[in-house]
Amino acid sequence: MALSRRTILLAGAAVGAAGAVTALPGPAGAEPAGPAPSGGTRRLPYPFTLGVASGDPDHDGFVLWTRLAPRPLAEDGLGGMPDRVVPVQWQLAADERFRHVVRRGVAWARPGAAHSVHVELDGLLPGREYFYRFRAEGHLSPVGRTRTAPAPWSLPAALAMGFASCSQYEHGWFTAYRRLAETEPELILHLGDYQYEYAKDTYNVPGGNPRDHEGPETRTLANYRQRHAQYKTDADLQAAHAVAPWVVVFDDHEVENNWADETPEAPDPDFAARRAAAFQAYYENMPLRRTSVPRGIDMQLYRRVRWGRLATFHMLDTRQYRDDQACGDGYRNCAAAADPARSITGAEQEAWLLDGFRRSDARWDVLGQQVFFAQRDNNAGPLTVTSMDAWDGYVASRDRITRGWLAAGVRNPVVLTGDVHAHWASDLKLDYADPTSRTVGSELVCSSITSGGDGADSATGSHPWLAFNPHLRFQNNLRGYVRTTITPDRLTADFDVLPYVSRPGAPAHTRATFVIEDRVPGLHMVADNPLPAASARGAAPGGDPGRRTVEAETVRP
Repeated sequence: MALSRRTILLAGAAVGAAGAVTALPGPAGAEPAGPAPSGGTRRLPYPFTLGVASGDPDHDGFVLWTRLAPRPLAEDGLGGMPDRVVPVQWQLAADERFRHVVRRGVAWARPGAAHSVHVELDGLLPGREYFYRFRAEGHLSPVGRTRTAPAPWSLPAALAMGFASCSQYEHGWFTAYRRLAETEPELILHLGDYQYEYAKDTYNVPGGNPRDHEGPETRTLANYRQRHAQYKTDADLQAAHAVAPWVVVFDDHEVENNWADETPEAPDPDFAARRAAAFQAYYENMPLRRTSVPRGIDMQLYRRVRWGRLATFHMLDTRQYRDDQACGDGYRNCAAAADPARSITGAEQEAWLLDGFRRSDARWDVLGQQVFFAQRDNNAGPLTVTSMDAWDGYVASRDRITRGWLAAGVRNPVVLTGDVHAHWASDLKLDYADPTSRTVGSELVCSSITSGGDGADSATGSHPWLAFNPHLRFQNNLRGYVRTTITPDRLTADFDVLPYVSRPGAPAHTRATFVIEDRVPGLHMVADNPLPAASARGAAPGGDPGRRTVEAETVRP
């Protein structure tokens, strides 16, 4: 029986994670396994324990990634690799069995980059599916699938895109990644908190953590490399990386909780070195272009990905350039939050974004970013009490960007968000104090992959904040991800959830579906599918899960 592409990719990721030599030998005419190590050095054990990935697709290329690590959890962060350069052969094919290899070459895995490999390709055909793999010292990697974006002038009929955030390894199994992979998206956005910095027994969920982090709280380059490697050994995460190109941005936990530019959460004279180490490890472990290579404490992460004339994804960085959180962070009624001098993006990134709005000819302009964009008041009384870590803490910054897309005549602005460990959907306003003011955009917020533990289902509309935030249309506290289908006429968003993450193997369930029509700002619910009562397990419903308690992502609610 012929195997489906999905079967090959998902099985390949699982085999690779288990540490066995992946099958799928090359056909006749494929390049040989490569020269043996020189100088009498011993051949490496199986090195592709972290899987493969691709990312940042353009109309003529993308980035291919892998990292060699025979012992991925080694405390020095080097994955058990010897202190030598290792040649890594790569292949790109038009078919999953590599009968039609279209490109091949050799990259060099170097000790100074933790033996990571970034192959940046161009000159390929637009709108095409490709398959890739690596070989090092006779070992063959799992197979990954990727694709180029459509031609810049084309208007594709549809794009299947999923987005996710907040995968705390200790809080549960990464089944949601596998369920997302099984839908075979063409593109995946990861909106931050890909990994968490805490030591074992620091950030716990009710009932205890199903898994533990290796090593101390991440502070050094070795710590961050080890932590990224531990996450990458997860077979479900590997499956999601192998099925489609990713476009990634970091949030706070890739460095430490709630950091803001050069200001750490708590006083730390070594924070600059910590940030530089975190950035270096992040680049080493992500399928990013060379334009994102860190330079000390600086890393160019905001960028655009264009999907023909259908969609432009403006990927933002709301950590590296922001002013420190106002009024001591947390949920506050804070006058300083409205200070026009304060910015969450920094002046240069804001100008870049507004210029992108003016130049855009896309049907859909999508902001891929980290923290809640719409106002989210948690106080039923006359005071407006909002999160200083979100755009509510940078009101003027939000207003300038919202007015910017209106002034530019952006056809369909949509904001995608992570961070808060729950599904939300909201209409965007210029004046949140006036519920009757016109809607000027839409926000879709994905829940966490695992962060906060199992969570719980609840009746649509039952969250108390919705009563005094009428622009907030939906909330659900189960773990999951969001799948979108983008066409020229509409964007359809399926909020997928899992009944539990405290053990592996949970099914996925579409909890609600919303549609945004072309040129009609705002959300329309078309399906509300409560989870069957027998499937709802886990923590009691409540606010968003957070750092050391399970109330709020901002730690100081």
